[in-house]
Amino acid sequence: MSAAHQRKLKIHMRAASYSQSNRLVLLHRGGEFFPALVLALDSAHVEIYLETYIFALDATGHHVKAALMRAAARGVNVHVLVDWLGTGESVAAELRKDLESVGIRFACFNPWFKRGVARTHRKIVIVDRRLAFLGGLNINDDFFSDDHDHTPLPAARWDFAVGITGPLVESIHTEVATLWARQQPLGIRRRLQYLREHYASRFKPLQEVAHAALVVRDNLRNRNTIQRALLQALGHAHHEAWIVTPYFAPGRKLRNALMHAANRGVCVTLLIGVDQFRLQDAVAQSFYPKLLSAGVHIVEYRKTQLHAKVAVIDNRWATVGSSNFDGLSLFVNHEANIIVRDDEFTRTLREAIAQGVHEGVVVMVKEVENYSWARRLFNRFAYLLYKSVLQVISAGRYTK
Repeated sequence: MSAAHQRKLKIHMRAASYSQSNRLVLLHRGGEFFPALVLALDSAHVEIYLETYIFALDATGHHVKAALMRAAARGVNVHVLVDWLGTGESVAAELRKDLESVGIRFACFNPWFKRGVARTHRKIVIVDRRLAFLGGLNINDDFFSDDHDHTPLPAARWDFAVGITGPLVESIHTEVATLWARQQPLGIRRRLQYLREHYASRFKPLQEVAHAALVVRDNLRNRNTIQRALLQALGHAHHEAWIVTPYFAPGRKLRNALMHAANRGVCVTLLIGVDQFRLQDAVAQSFYPKLLSAGVHIVEYRKTQLHAKVAVIDNRWATVGSSNFDGLSLFVNHEANIIVRDDEFTRTLREAIAQGVHEGVVVMVKEVENYSWARRLFNRFAYLLYKSVLQVISAGRYTK
């Protein structure tokens, strides 16, 4: 790698926060995540930040809400930020009434699209700046679909979160507290101060990737951080790459990176969720012919709703978070992932993904070749429609 390229890479990577000596636990599905979350909330002494896309008022949501209210009753300073679109206006209004009645500070992200089309799709909890949870799980019952129909699922939603203690928690806390502050009314002086802080943070010395890193996507200084991390990992893959996403519609760069890795002899396996949104399935299927011809293995997960956004490369690099492999997550929404370089953690996640692949349905080349002309036409139409919409709302960045 040339010196000029190394300097360019350093500049691009400055927005990420790397640290060593973190302790991580992988939490699979709500059955592992929600008990750990409620236990942490009940142990809080000083401060809680909770940020989520969906906060449903189902049995699970009421359980978490009760834990937040118990914390506030103990004098804990509790902040809750939900996405206005993901949670819904009526549910958000009810949450605000209940939580603010016990002194909890509550905010909705981007109500009525007043600040553009971006949503906060992040799922993060910070307790006392000592413990963090980050991943793909919303605050909702994982035995029911998370779309508007709320239909019962045949099994618990397939998803992951990570429990984190150690130095990385402070970096996560900074991101969450900053986004919270942006939701509050700010004078021109405070806004200028935030701009100076963000500008200065671009020039912090680069730290070596050691154990774990926080990568976020926003529309200020981290527009491409998550995609860049994935592209770098795929570019350095030697043996295998396991990619899991419920919605597959990345831009051209990431699609090409998957195919280039497969062409180099890397065993690339793509596990995709299906059967939730017909149009989204058609967009993903429009990519199948080229991916399969390049040697990418595609598996559709049909056992229940797949919601995980995870990847493992060469048993040495892993990521867990909220970012899907689609245009909204990679080019529009606020997202947060953790990157991990730890043999035990990576092996555990790889085994879980392998089990998901085993439970899935392999997409065969012959099957795709036998798609009817009507299906091919609809898939193409779905992609062109998706591409057109995403190019508009991402200011032309989607196809990059």
